[in-house]
Amino acid sequence: MTDRLRGTGLLLRFALRRDRVLVPVWVLLLTATVVASAAATGPLYATAGERVAAAEALNASPAIVALYGPILDTTSLGELSMTKMTVLYAVFVAFMSVVVVRRHTRVEEETGRAELVGATAVGADAPVAAALLEAALASLLVGTLAAVGNIACGLPAMGSVLFGASWAGIGHVGAGIAVLSAQLSSSARTVGFIASAVVGVLYVLRAIGDTSASWLSWLTPFGWGTQLSAWSEPRAWLLVGYPVLALVLTAAGLALRRRRDLGAGVLPDRPGPARGAPRLGDALALVWRQQRTGLAGWTVGIGAIGIAMGSIVPGIGDLLDTDRTRPIIEAMGGVGGLQDSLVFALASVVAVVITCFGIGAVTRAAGDEHDGRTETVLATATSRAAVLVAVASAALLGSTWLLLVSGAATAVGRGDGVGAVGAALVQAPAVWVVLAVALLLLSVRSRWAVAGWAVLAACVTLGQVGAGLELPDWVLGLSPFHHVPKYPAEAFAWTPELLMTALTALVLGVAWTRYRSRDIG
Repeated sequence: MTDRLRGTGLLLRFALRRDRVLVPVWVLLLTATVVASAAATGPLYATAGERVAAAEALNASPAIVALYGPILDTTSLGELSMTKMTVLYAVFVAFMSVVVVRRHTRVEEETGRAELVGATAVGADAPVAAALLEAALASLLVGTLAAVGNIACGLPAMGSVLFGASWAGIGHVGAGIAVLSAQLSSSARTVGFIASAVVGVLYVLRAIGDTSASWLSWLTPFGWGTQLSAWSEPRAWLLVGYPVLALVLTAAGLALRRRRDLGAGVLPDRPGPARGAPRLGDALALVWRQQRTGLAGWTVGIGAIGIAMGSIVPGIGDLLDTDRTRPIIEAMGGVGGLQDSLVFALASVVAVVITCFGIGAVTRAAGDEHDGRTETVLATATSRAAVLVAVASAALLGSTWLLLVSGAATAVGRGDGVGAVGAALVQAPAVWVVLAVALLLLSVRSRWAVAGWAVLAACVTLGQVGAGLELPDWVLGLSPFHHVPKYPAEAFAWTPELLMTALTALVLGVAWTRYRSRDIG
């Protein structure tokens, strides 16, 4: 056993160095959302009666319960503050572990680096052990910071600790799901799809259980966070379920790993056609073929999120009907104005998520360059400009399509088309600016493309934390999302949209010039 784990510490140090941007950004963003929610909820509902009314309004909406889970104790400030964090944001904690484990297991095998590492004095199980340890450390860190943040914002200490422990637990479960999924296919993209599907099924089971068959909520770890009842009469014994499930999934994954060849998957690969289709004869068609499956999955996911969020909007008036908020609602134009503001706010959040698709397309192009596939394409009658245009089209047009899907789906959920679609599409220029910067980083040096995630994180942090810290307007203005017109809550403004579009064109022009002149690889 010791021989099989030889070199784990060295590989863990190497993995932490490689993820020195990815993991801290993910952890800080999750912590910031917890702190922001904890800090904002208390002043919004000053009395116990207002908190009870808000909680009952949340529980009365099946759409909200399906999305966030129920509030078991309607008098609890902690449970009301963390209602979104307990279930919905726990999904992001699980995905953090999925990304880390997949990156250091199946991606390494697919690129051939795992075989090179295995040829050294490294144990057979050391790579997967290092990946699991990194995911475990990241999960413990985000859980600890979430607990500390809640306590700092005045929430009960015991409930904060139990809440943080549930987040750490769901992170461990995500790592187990990723290890098991990584054994099933030789393709890293397929592994990501399988792991995402498992997380999605567990989340849907929880949603069905919370809205109808309650026993289903006990069968999924996303239901345990609610059933834990961390903030009043806690069931601390439920925390044992997370490590037990994680160990079962990990053990199953390791057992399958020892029964397959390195680089292969348990499921047989489907042989492709002997000859490529004529339509794949240029870089544009090739890039879009690579993105086809991912874009289809994103379309379904964004559509489902849009419908769920749109169905929440009509009940927002009852949720915020308190003595403190009533004058604010009237100043915004009544319940209708409040609903329009919520539509814009939801569109802003979804726009950030959609930007992740575009950055993923850019970093995939960087990976193709690292692994030599881009050089192979350029060895044909394909120009560098054609390659960059293909990548840019996938990132920009794919993200724009997802924004349109988001707006249309929100309109279906709300029952109002123009406002929801417009609220989604006004986000497009801001998304384009972030993606243009990511493409510029790619054009300067392929390894810099991953810094696109840091750019997005900085923009989100300015939006989430900047206003609360009362930062100067010029600092907040560094984020393109700060300049998006708040349509339909406010009148549409052409000037910021045109300026951001022009900035996008300028940055893309610089990226195109640089990419044509630098060395590939």
